[in-house]
Amino acid sequence: MDITIAYQRALQKYHLKYLALYHALREGILNGSLASGMRLPSTRDLAVMYRISRGSVKEAYDMLLAEGYVDSAVGRGTFVMQQTATLPDKSLINQQNQNSPVAKQKAPALSAWGQRIMQIERERNLQSTPASATDRDSAQQPLISFQAGEVVLEGNSQIAWKSAMTAAGKDLQKPSADATTAPVSGDEWLREAICHHVGRTRGITATPDQVVLCSGSMEVITLLSQLLIHEQDRIVLENPCYTGIYRAVTASGGQIHAAEMDQYGIVPQDWDSKLLFVTPGRQFPTGAVLPLTRRQHILQWAASKGAWIIEDDYDSEFRWAGRPIEPLKALDHTECVIYVGSFSKSMFSSLRLGFAILPVELAQALTAAKRLYDPLPPARLEQRALARFMMRGDYARHVRRMTRIYRSRYDVFQREIQQLSELFHWHQNDCGLHAYAIWKHESDQYHHLMQTARFYGVTWRDAADYRLTPGPPSACFIFAHLTEQQIIEGFNRLRQAWDHIKNQ
Repeated sequence: MDITIAYQRALQKYHLKYLALYHALREGILNGSLASGMRLPSTRDLAVMYRISRGSVKEAYDMLLAEGYVDSAVGRGTFVMQQTATLPDKSLINQQNQNSPVAKQKAPALSAWGQRIMQIERERNLQSTPASATDRDSAQQPLISFQAGEVVLEGNSQIAWKSAMTAAGKDLQKPSADATTAPVSGDEWLREAICHHVGRTRGITATPDQVVLCSGSMEVITLLSQLLIHEQDRIVLENPCYTGIYRAVTASGGQIHAAEMDQYGIVPQDWDSKLLFVTPGRQFPTGAVLPLTRRQHILQWAASKGAWIIEDDYDSEFRWAGRPIEPLKALDHTECVIYVGSFSKSMFSSLRLGFAILPVELAQALTAAKRLYDPLPPARLEQRALARFMMRGDYARHVRRMTRIYRSRYDVFQREIQQLSELFHWHQNDCGLHAYAIWKHESDQYHHLMQTARFYGVTWRDAADYRLTPGPPSACFIFAHLTEQQIIEGFNRLRQAWDHIKNQ
């Protein structure tokens, strides 16, 4: 005897086979598809039918029997009992809902902030997404993605991190490690370690009370936007820029001013604004390094306007050549620069730890804002582990080790992209984990190549997502998460896609 029940759907929800079978049978009994008096299949037959054990079937039947949905007798089998109530017909429910005055009421109106958030979400959904299911399904072979990928710890770094996590766990089990008294601004050891690190590698002088830790740099940027932006304030952003900054400013009610850019980065002007977001160490996404003279002009502008500068140093730990120019924060003598950093790229992607270095009074305001959203400090174990990792010198060794690995991958990447000089104008980089390129042909051809390349199994990020105003087609290739062989294969597929287009 065969029966049809919604077992697979129930299995997705309840996971355990006996529980899924129980709910599927119960639903069939209540909606009438398993009629009263109907004999159900034997435990053996039902087990074969749904490829589960007889024990799971018996357990489901016992639950139904205990709750009065079925009756069972030795030698006769299991039968559906008469039900006094059944699930209402879905079409009737829909009809009732449509006629109900409550159903016709509009949802409560959102605040201005809520409306801006939903508008940002709609815009985000229209933009390209990395490694989508559509890309994977349309590709002829496993996808090679030059879009965002997972950065993981490798080799000795992974061993050292496990050791740091173990030691951190012991630290936080001590009676003195009370979560309710832990500072919202973050682990004291880690804030101290960050001060030593930026002093040694960036030339920034800071004290632990100037450092605030957050769940990633994006949380820092969002909270600072809420603290510093008034409704309709004019905020200066690089064009192109990181979309997260644009969203944070827009959500806070700021009006975007797209700053002029050239091959050296942002062009300083006498902006009518009190807040500037900038990435001078490595402009996102172009990779341009802002010259020292322009950094000095920007600092002079901020001093004359009484403005804040938020410096996002998102991607400069890994350097292949040359000496980095001092960050704006290291050149700042008027305390107008807020320095933002992150460990998600330098350590591993799932380590959501960012930080800000800022004047003490503003650090107190940022801590208060953070406390409103998160009264207890998050990721205490990871914070303490990272503190130990840095204090023991493991972080510096990790950066040196990964710099060698990423440099080797970058060299392969550079060799491959030079063979596509007819397609893109590539921006050379001395550091960082991605490359930026401007398309040399018509816009339609660029989008055609993107579609064709997906079919051949390779994708990259369309840099148009980062533009505040229309501009030439451009691409962003992230390579750090790929092996050298994957990089070579990815460009082979890209060349095949272009050859296919030319031969059409």
